[in-house]
Amino acid sequence: MNKLRERLDALRARYDTGTALALDPITVPLRFADPADREVAAWLAASLAYGRVAPMLRAIDGALQPLGPHPAAFLREKDEKALRVSLGKALKAWRWRFHTGEDVVHWLLAWKKLDAEGGLESHFLPGEGEDADAALSRLMQRLRVALPHTYGLRFSLPDPAEGSACKRMRMFLRWMAREGWPDLGLWKRYPKAALVIPVDTHVARIARFVRLSTRATPDGRMAQEITAALRRCDPEDPLKYDFALSHLGILGDCPGLRRKATCEPCPLYLACRAGR
Repeated sequence: MNKLRERLDALRARYDTGTALALDPITVPLRFADPADREVAAWLAASLAYGRVAPMLRAIDGALQPLGPHPAAFLREKDEKALRVSLGKALKAWRWRFHTGEDVVHWLLAWKKLDAEGGLESHFLPGEGEDADAALSRLMQRLRVALPHTYGLRFSLPDPAEGSACKRMRMFLRWMAREGWPDLGLWKRYPKAALVIPVDTHVARIARFVRLSTRATPDGRMAQEITAALRRCDPEDPLKYDFALSHLGILGDCPGLRRKATCEPCPLYLACRAGR
C-alpha cells in the first residue's frame, strides 16, 4: 500500500494543476466569491456534469447566465411564480443533452425551497442512527416526488439505495464538504468521513487497472470499494486522489492498453495491469 500511495501522490503532482482544473466543472462555482453563490452554482453545475467537457461547461454557463452575478440573492429575493416566468423565458431555448431549460428552472427552484428550509446542507445530514447514504436516499426520493417526471430531472436524482454510484451527487458532496484543493469546503457539518468517490467511466477503468476495485460495473459497490482502498492510502483524506484519477482519463492520457513507450511516464505504470 505504501508503494501505491507513493504512485498516487505522484499522479496528484502531475494532475492537480491549473491546466487540468480548467477542464473541470468545479471551475464554475469557483468563479463566485460569495459562499451562497458558490453553492447555487455547484448545485447546478454538478447536475449537468456529464458528456464532453467543453460543451458541458458552455451549457452550465448558459444555464447560470440569467441569474446574474449573485445567483443566490436572485433566487432568494424573487417569489416562485416570478422565477418560473423569468427563468422559463430566459432558458426556453436552452438544452444540454438530457436536460431542458425547464429542468433547470425546476432544479433551481428546488434549491430555493431547500435553502428556505434550513439550508441545503441540512437536507444531506444523517439523522440519529442513520448513515449519510440513507439521508441522500431520502432526499432523492423526496425530490423525485416533488419535481416533474422528466428524463433530465430523473437522471439528476440517482438513489444509492438502488445501487447507483451517484456520480454527480458524490461529486457535489465532495466539492461542498472537502476542504483540500480544489474543493470548496463550504459545509462544516456534513460528515467528511462519509464522502464516497464519484465514479465515472474514467475512474472505474483506471481503478480496475491498478486494482483499487475488482468490479466490472461502475456502481455503488465499486464506489465504496475504491473509496475503501484509497482510505488505506490516506485515512484522513482519501478523496484527494479523485481529481487526478479522473483527469488521467478525461485528458486522454490513459490509452487503456499498456505499452511501455506511451505508458512509462505515467506514475501508475508499474502498478497498472491494463492489457495483462
